[in-house]
Amino acid sequence: MSLRILLPAVALSTLLAACTTTAAPPMPDPQPPSQDSCNADAARSLVGQPATPANVERARQLAGARMARVLKPGQMVTMEYIEGRLNIDVDDRNVITHVRCG
Repeated sequence: MSLRILLPAVALSTLLAACTTTAAPPMPDPQPPSQDSCNADAARSLVGQPATPANVERARQLAGARMARVLKPGQMVTMEYIEGRLNIDVDDRNVITHVRCG
């Protein structure tokens, strides 16, 4: 076999070998599982109460949440889900209307 035929064949096989792929290892979850928990049902007794700092803290403790935030009507909020957060919805009179986790 002549060198003129052999060199293009070697070059072609090298290029084709470079195009093959192997399975990539699985990517880990971007965030490790959270150990935080929240049980909004445990804080539902505060619905109808004013969202005073004491009631917000009591709701957080009852729910077992790491943090709590009060959400007012029309307020812009971030939409990320945080498992250990208690969301406390209030009306325009600052009365608790709903509690939920996230």
